[in-house]
Amino acid sequence: MKKSIPLVLLITVVVALPAFGMTYKSTYPTSCSELWVAVKDVLSNPENYEIKQTDEARMHVEYGVKHSAHVNISGALLQRTNKVTLVSKGTGCEMQVVSNYSGWEHDDRGDFKKRVDDALVKTPSPAAQPAKPADSK
Repeated sequence: MKKSIPLVLLITVVVALPAFGMTYKSTYPTSCSELWVAVKDVLSNPENYEIKQTDEARMHVEYGVKHSAHVNISGALLQRTNKVTLVSKGTGCEMQVVSNYSGWEHDDRGDFKKRVDDALVKTPSPAAQPAKPADSK
């Protein structure tokens, strides 16, 4: 009987741990509409992500991260749905990422942020795009 109590406590902690996913916030000087294009571009890569649910109006996505392998059992247990939401902050935008797993073998939040930063550099802003010529008739 006494040996089963620590086992039950361990199982309870492992099952409850996902409820403690951290929210990581990053502020960008760009508008949320520009950042949203970069976020959707990053999440469109099927080798890295699986989109579970998208809310365009709220600029919110729930997604799964694809990992080739986990080195330990806790990594496999802690992998679950992540979330990203964009929130306007004045003329800028705050990207809020809820990531339930980050460890030495994978850094879901860090990898996602780096990919968004890279996509944001590649994505031309609407103001930088050349104007379309008027139709001549």
